[in-house]
Amino acid sequence: MTVLERFLQGDQSALARIISVIENRENDYRKILSRLYPLAGKAIKIGFTGPPGAGKSSLVNDIAKKLAGQGNKIGIIAVDPSSPFTGGALLGDRIRMTDMPTDGSVYIRSMATRGSTGGLAAATGNIVVARDAFGFDYILIETVGVGQVELDIIDACDTVVVVLVPESGDAVQALKAGLMEIADIFALNKADRPGSEKIVAELNMILEIKRRKSDWELPVVPTEAINDKNIDLLLNKIQTHIEHIKATGVFESHRRAQIRKKIDTILQTQVNLMIRERLRETADLEKIVSDIFEGKVDPYTASHDLLEISELKFPVDK
Repeated sequence: MTVLERFLQGDQSALARIISVIENRENDYRKILSRLYPLAGKAIKIGFTGPPGAGKSSLVNDIAKKLAGQGNKIGIIAVDPSSPFTGGALLGDRIRMTDMPTDGSVYIRSMATRGSTGGLAAATGNIVVARDAFGFDYILIETVGVGQVELDIIDACDTVVVVLVPESGDAVQALKAGLMEIADIFALNKADRPGSEKIVAELNMILEIKRRKSDWELPVVPTEAINDKNIDLLLNKIQTHIEHIKATGVFESHRRAQIRKKIDTILQTQVNLMIRERLRETADLEKIVSDIFEGKVDPYTASHDLLEISELKFPVDK
């Protein structure tokens, strides 16, 4: 049997191979995704984001075990920082996610960001498609934790959990970082530490304004992942949010917006490749770089001229 046939029969080793093909953009990876996409769309996707050291991995670990205990199949994607030397993931999150069920109900994969700056690896969305097509009920995605640019998680997930700790600073800092805008649920982890009650109170005070304009409660859940405290409550809020957005139509509209964004991303990628290939055939880029460096031309005019040379009639904002 081919790898794809074994994948469709539920072979996890075939899943691992398919993921590698997609992540590395090997030959025919687009054809594979085209085969898998019609099979996807059933899994619930939950994102966990927040500053480094907030305990995201521990929470994902606990939530995954509880979901598996309910009879679900769970796929975990843990996005780690790239090694500056090898470009690979450090696999730290896989090390932290311990004592998982051994019956195959939980499948963990670490990925390297490989230069992506939105908290997720560039291939995450495509790998979610593969996990979804494989038959996972829930896909948990943990971002790298890069602070103010975690916005990719919105385009990958149905529910976003923002994880904070008392040491993260006050709630105003969370607001400044834009975390208030992307969160469906807040988890204040390590809530046994000093200052946690103050942060919870501040978050609730700031969120009160948003709650008046929203039909969702925007809960703040104090958790202690290491002590398994309030993990059931957090899972309940996650599942309640999924039920809420399905009942209100937000689930479908958000999924449709994600599809539009996906089309836009694919088109941008293809256009960029087309432009680079055309320029490689028609222009001496090194000479243009030298002309700009020597002050003979500016980069805006040079870019406009390159498009003209390449017969690509796109407007250039000068």
